[in-house]
Amino acid sequence: MKWEITYYSEELQKEIMTFPAGIQARYIHLTDRMCVHGANLGMPHTRALTNGLFELRLKSKEGIGRVFYCTLINKRIVMLHSFIKKTQKIPSKELKVAISRMKEVKNTC
Repeated sequence: MKWEITYYSEELQKEIMTFPAGIQARYIHLTDRMCVHGANLGMPHTRALTNGLFELRLKSKEGIGRVFYCTLINKRIVMLHSFIKKTQKIPSKELKVAISRMKEVKNTC
């Protein structure tokens, strides 16, 4: 059974598709791999953060993007939040949004 990728909202999906072309291409490539091999592709592609929250690490010549996601039963991956990274560390406000959305998604299952 293949993994299924869903999005927290339609707005999030549109936001990801407005990433610069190289970052967007990397996102499409890695999510295709996730559908086949699962949510954890390992470093440098994915990284576990905290309590079931993961980050998809997107790097290209245009910059660095991140998409936070979680997994649910029945091989479901839910993309929660995305942003273009401008600093070395993950900004705490971006992390808080992802954690809040993950709690909401997991409570509705």
